[in-house]
Amino acid sequence: MKAQWLRYLLGVGIVYFCLMAAAHFMGLKYPLLFVYYDTPFYAYQDKIISFSVLAYASLFYAAIRHIQVVPMALFALGVTVLGLSFVNVSSDLQSVMQGQGTLIYWLQTGFFAVYFLVLLGLYKGVSRSE
Repeated sequence: MKAQWLRYLLGVGIVYFCLMAAAHFMGLKYPLLFVYYDTPFYAYQDKIISFSVLAYASLFYAAIRHIQVVPMALFALGVTVLGLSFVNVSSDLQSVMQGQGTLIYWLQTGFFAVYFLVLLGLYKGVSRSE
């Protein structure tokens, strides 16, 4: 049962990353699809991000097909949470925020962290039962 949930939630990630890639490619700045949606950006950077995000979708697809890939997908997602956290406290972000808070970015980072923990818990449950 945990294996089915793990595959399902990895599939949700694939859909999410594809939507994120499309949003970045088209410049649609919506929270969750575009983490730093209200900061200055360059369109060419977002095109690069859109292609890069497809690597996550591909990795998650491989993880659905081969359980041995799940740790690498988890590693990538975990590094993303750490990276977003670093950006959230960075002076670089503060320099473009013009006194605004970062709560919305922390909420989105928290969303990724919870997703990571749920996938990790499911993977540990699956790996113990095999």
